[in-house]
Amino acid sequence: MKNYYDIVVVGGGPAGTVAARFAAERGMSVLILEKDRDIGYPVRCGEAISHAGVAEFIDPDPAFISSTISKFAFIAPDGTEVVIPLEEKGYILERRIFDYELAKKAADKGAEILTRAYVNGLIIDSGRVCGVKYEFRGEQKEILCKVVIAADGVESRVGRWAGIKTYTDFRDMECCVQMTVANITDRDRDTCYFYFGEKFAPQGYFWIFPKSNGAANIGLGVSGKVGKKRPAISFLNDFMEKKYPESAVLTSIAGGVPSVTTLEKISAPGIIIVGDAARQVNPLSGGGIASGMIGGSIGGRIAAESILAGDEKHLLTYDKAWNERLGKRHEIFDRIKNGIYYFTDEKFNAIAHSFSKIEYEKRTIGNLFKTALLNHPSLLIDIARVFLVR
Repeated sequence: MKNYYDIVVVGGGPAGTVAARFAAERGMSVLILEKDRDIGYPVRCGEAISHAGVAEFIDPDPAFISSTISKFAFIAPDGTEVVIPLEEKGYILERRIFDYELAKKAADKGAEILTRAYVNGLIIDSGRVCGVKYEFRGEQKEILCKVVIAADGVESRVGRWAGIKTYTDFRDMECCVQMTVANITDRDRDTCYFYFGEKFAPQGYFWIFPKSNGAANIGLGVSGKVGKKRPAISFLNDFMEKKYPESAVLTSIAGGVPSVTTLEKISAPGIIIVGDAARQVNPLSGGGIASGMIGGSIGGRIAAESILAGDEKHLLTYDKAWNERLGKRHEIFDRIKNGIYYFTDEKFNAIAHSFSKIEYEKRTIGNLFKTALLNHPSLLIDIARVFLVR
């Protein structure tokens, strides 16, 4: 271990390791500090991602793809099920393997990785971040650097230590819980199932994502407002008791997902924030793997460019670059989310009944949202921007 690196990345998830790779391949000396003992563990994720989301950063590999998804099933409160073919295939990942492979790619480019390294402070000189403090094997250590990339997840403290406002109102945090369950034999392996309504997940949605060998990720997310009144786990327990009372639960996870737009500020002198720490999660779906990797790639590239050019101000262009790539789109997704947040069970049933009349070949996710929001003219423009316009 050296006492100085060009860039220190705090967090070894997809956003952090992609940031490290994009910086290292531009000649930077990079160190990743991961607080857990293993990259990719524990898994706190539904593990769903689009083909494009994977392929931009790593070749899809059966080693980390548990199942390939070609259809989306919308299930209304009254049980009406509408199946929609996806325009692009997606995957349910094995995150433990996927995250390992991303970390190996960063290492192949020269990034160093240290696990069980608990970052507990920043080194700040004249208002500029210039290093980190961390504990490793019971010893307190310090490392100086030119840029810190904070990829320390939704609980991020690194950005806050740098003076960046990272607070998210509890009402904008999805309360999520999930079980990976064995012997789920009544679901198509190429279909992701989404349930809507008060008994499943008010102000959110419930999912079943099939995995290999008959397993499935089964979980839900509800708004912080709902979760404050009733624990998310109670909705999941009710579902499991009714649908799969004899199934073996392999793992259980719970946590918060920021269902909100990106932080107002995600860079400052000597530091940038990526992934969940920057609230780069898609506010509509709650998915953050692909968007986190995109944020990481932009951050790693700009951090390297800033160092190579000797231009500290260039680091602050990260906010604009992210906003142009995905930030503006996430603002649209957030408006759409708020448009459907308070739909009643009757509304969800009506959507399913109406959409089921459309020929299978003409069904798309964009048309589903268009059907759902016909009485919200202002949102139809947003839908066209992200779903209908090519």
